[in-house]
Formats: sequence, structure tokens, C-alpha cells
Amino acid sequence: MSLSTFIDWLTNFAPHPGVPMWRERVRRCAGALLGIGTAALSTRYVFGEAGGIPMLIAPMGASAVLLFGAFESPLAQPWSILGGNIVSALIGVACVQWFADPGTAAAVAVALAIGAMYALRCVHPPSGAVALTAVLGGPAVHALGLRFVIEPVLFQSVALLGAALVYHALTGHRYPHTVVHAVPQHKTDLERTQASRFDAAANVFWHGFDEITCEDVMSTDVRAVPSTMHRKAARELLHREGVTALHVVDAMHRLVGVVTHGDLAEASVPLLRRLWRALRRGSARVEETVEAVMTAAVHAVHQATPLAGLVPAFTDHAISSIPVLDDGQRLVGVIKHSDMIRWLHRQAGEARTVARAR
Repeated sequence: MSLSTFIDWLTNFAPHPGVPMWRERVRRCAGALLGIGTAALSTRYVFGEAGGIPMLIAPMGASAVLLFGAFESPLAQPWSILGGNIVSALIGVACVQWFADPGTAAAVAVALAIGAMYALRCVHPPSGAVALTAVLGGPAVHALGLRFVIEPVLFQSVALLGAALVYHALTGHRYPHTVVHAVPQHKTDLERTQASRFDAAANVFWHGFDEITCEDVMSTDVRAVPSTMHRKAARELLHREGVTALHVVDAMHRLVGVVTHGDLAEASVPLLRRLWRALRRGSARVEETVEAVMTAAVHAVHQATPLAGLVPAFTDHAISSIPVLDDGQRLVGVIKHSDMIRWLHRQAGEARTVARAR
């Protein structure tokens, strides 16, 4: 490994630059304060201090980081925390009964919890700590048995999630967060057999059209803005750039929505929202961010999608551009009408050249 390669590798350890503004950071910290406080106080109120139920289990702190500090993540959605924590708690309690050695029980519990969360599509990293707590929580936790699943784990998960739902709604953030799915599209048998029916010139054209992918022709110079950008700044950027829409990304550059002139117009904000904003003048005012008004349901494609798969979207749905995502749901480019037309023109020229040669 060369020195330059080693230095490039070390840069991967640098902090990610995409962090929210200070106002948004304070909002998220305040949400975690409310969430943990709600879970602790409700546990004490319902079960009392003498019920043998922990007022808080440690994994709730990690869940709070996701639910309030990284609520855009698929790992922070409601089914992730509820399903992940419950199934991990069940597995942890079972492993205590199956294995006498705590180290073996802990290792097996975490491994099985990960597998179960994948199977149920509820991966939630703090749930691994839930499985460990069931195994290593000591005599008090072991004495609860299956009660550990319901009373501390499920109850506190529901309390924390309820606080997150209420807090995000009151402060103008969308939660649960819509996840944009980018699934690679594959050619059908009909598309593959069609090419064989054309002569040599047409075969050149259609074969290339089937095989070319979005990554080959997409425009990488795509305008994207962070979800925490102020609406006024986004509106000014739209006018300055002369574009109709801006793609919205989270701190990890994952596509989370799109915002247009209409979304950013003052009239698009409901009357009650404007009144609420006036009452809260001088506070965090997170409803002023583009995330509060963006459209979360975005038609996106994977970079490996064949270009032919985009034809229905352009012709039937009058879509002018389609964002292109990589395996990590990160925005890497955009396919425009002009990109499609440019490729068709070039490919038609190649087909004519082949036809003349024959």
C-alpha cells in the first residue's frame, strides 16, 4: 500500500461534514430529553419503585439517539424500534435458559437477534444491547423472566416512540420518515427476444438501448440541498439557478424528498401552520426548513437500472427528470429528458452507419 493510498484511507475516519445547524441540534437534544424523561417517569408511575422493574434500561438511550438525533434513518422508524426490541428481548431471555455460561449466552443472543431482525425487517442497533441486557442484566433482570419483554422493554419502547411521534409532529418534522426505495430493474424475456427480430442495424440500436444503464448516461451535476436548509434560502436558490425543483438529502446524502417552487411558496403552508409559527416566533422554528414542506414520495431508480426501463416514466407520467441512487440510497445523479434524447440520437446514428455498411 502506497503512502497516498494509506492517507486516503485515513481520511475515512474524519467526521462527516453533513451535520445539522445549531438550532436543529438543540431541537434534537431537547427531543431526547423529553423522550427519555417520558419513558422513565411513566415506568415509575405505572410500575412503582418497588416493582422490580428497572426505571430505564440502557438501550433506551441508544434508541433515543436514533429516534431524535437520526430520525430520517430506516433504523429509527417505528417498526424498527418495536419489532427489534421485542424480538431481541425474547431471544435474550431464551438464551439465559439455554446456556449456563453468560459469555456463550450473550454471543448467541446477539447473533440470533441480528438474524431475527433481518428476517422481520426491523433492524434497530440498540436492540442488540437489549439482548445483552436480558443476558447480563443480573439477578433482578433474570428474575423477571418473560416479564422483561413486556414490562421494561415493550413499555419503555412504546413510551419513547410515543414521545417521538408527538414531539416531531409539534415541531414540524415528518416522522415516521418515508424511505425512498431504489430497486434495480431487470430486463424481461420479451425485451430480450425483441432484439433478435430486427436486422443488423436495428439490433445495434435496440441491443445498446437494453444494455445501457442509468449510470452510463446520467448527469452527475445534480443540485441537492440538505433537509435542514431554510425555506427562504432554498427559494432563493431555485430562482438563482433557474430550476424547477431541488432534490433534498439527509446528512448522509441519502435522498429524502424533492422541493419545488410551489412547496416553498408561503401560500403552500396551511393557515394553522402559519398561525402556529407566529405563536412560536423566536423558537427553533424547524417548520421553516425544506423538510417541513418537501414531497417525500420520490420516484427514484438504481444506477444499474437499464435505460429502457425509464421510458414509461418519461412517456406515460410526464416526468422531466428522475434521481439516480446507489446501493446506499445516496443521490449520485439524475436522468433528464435531454440525457435520453441525446443517447437516442447518438445510437440512431450508429445504427444508420451499420445499415449503410451492409
